Amino acid sequence: MPLVAAQSTADIAHNDLRDYVWTMNFGPQHPATHTTLRLVLKLDGERVLDAMPDIGYLHSGFEKIGEHLDYNQYVTVTDRMNYISPMANNVAWHMAVEKLLGIELTPRAVYIRTIICELARISDHLLSTGAIGLDVGAFTFFLYAFYQREKIYDIFETLCGARFTNSYTRVGGSSHDITPLVVEKIRAFCQDFPKTIDDMERLLNRNRIFVDRTKGVGLLSREDAVNFSATGPVARASGVTRDLRKDEPYLAYADLDFNVPCMKTGDCYARYLVRMVEMRESLKLVQQAIENIPSGPFNVGIDERTALPSKQQVYQTIEGTISHFELVMANRGFEVPQEEVYCATEAPNGELGFYVVGDGSDVAYRARCRPPSFINFAMFPHLIRGHTLSDIVAVLGSLNIIAAELDR
Repeated sequence: MPLVAAQSTADIAHNDLRDYVWTMNFGPQHPATHTTLRLVLKLDGERVLDAMPDIGYLHSGFEKIGEHLDYNQYVTVTDRMNYISPMANNVAWHMAVEKLLGIELTPRAVYIRTIICELARISDHLLSTGAIGLDVGAFTFFLYAFYQREKIYDIFETLCGARFTNSYTRVGGSSHDITPLVVEKIRAFCQDFPKTIDDMERLLNRNRIFVDRTKGVGLLSREDAVNFSATGPVARASGVTRDLRKDEPYLAYADLDFNVPCMKTGDCYARYLVRMVEMRESLKLVQQAIENIPSGPFNVGIDERTALPSKQQVYQTIEGTISHFELVMANRGFEVPQEEVYCATEAPNGELGFYVVGDGSDVAYRARCRPPSFINFAMFPHLIRGHTLSDIVAVLGSLNIIAAELDR
């Protein structure tokens, strides 16, 4: 084998530097990735030539687990998909199951779910905006955001006993009714939160460092947003005026007044602003819903044989005892038609859909998920090409990638 003459330092200096492309791993152990996601970068100095997203580091198999747990048990798994707003995942899953079963919720259950979905949206956006602020150096902004998230956690803990992974909804309703104490805490949050939003905007909206690091970075045109199947704040920041709460109303959204914020610039700064305005709109929805919440049962009746009866019904009525026995002790579940459905909701990060196939048993024959983060992460290489290494954290933060949603 012939020997190749070694190049001198002078020869290397005269060569085109573009011939020297560096490969670098960004994550899965990196403070700006927040969770276990990995990017394989091709760099020309500090300039990003290409990026290859690498997923699957949690090895969770969330979709396959949906074919082994029954329709109520699987709600604990949806908590772990997007663990920043688990309540929204709970609602999306059980809406799909109820569509399969043909169950119509009670008016009170509809309003309760609307309230928790919007509180989950605020919680998710607080972390998303707080994290991008932290990643580009705005530590105080991050503290403001997390303080309000703790208040939402307090509300959820009072509602169902769990702060983080709530597992709150059930087929036909939820595990607990909303109590006067929960209503009081929600009203207090609605009263205090606008001041915090004002403070957060004053901290960051015109901060020179933040604006310079996000404006014009990670541009996504309207056409590209549509072609990449982007939804949620990412799409609306690029001028795609689509929101399932308006376009295909579900729960109580048709009864409530709210606006859908959109922008046209499609950069990191626009995605940040859309989320900030969305939090104000979500607050309006929560205030309207909590002041107009209907009375009555929060679960469908025991005649449906789908929702667990209350303790009072189990202890004092023969129908409640029989229903509890069949659903829990006899493990008979409920009859599910041999059909397939797809049901989508407007989750904090975009369209969250579940595809469910029933085969007559109490376990889904097929359960598949359309998670927003999976779609958003796929467009990351398109957004980062041509930018510098330091722009990666800004683009990642603006997309709000939740790694658990990436695992198939």
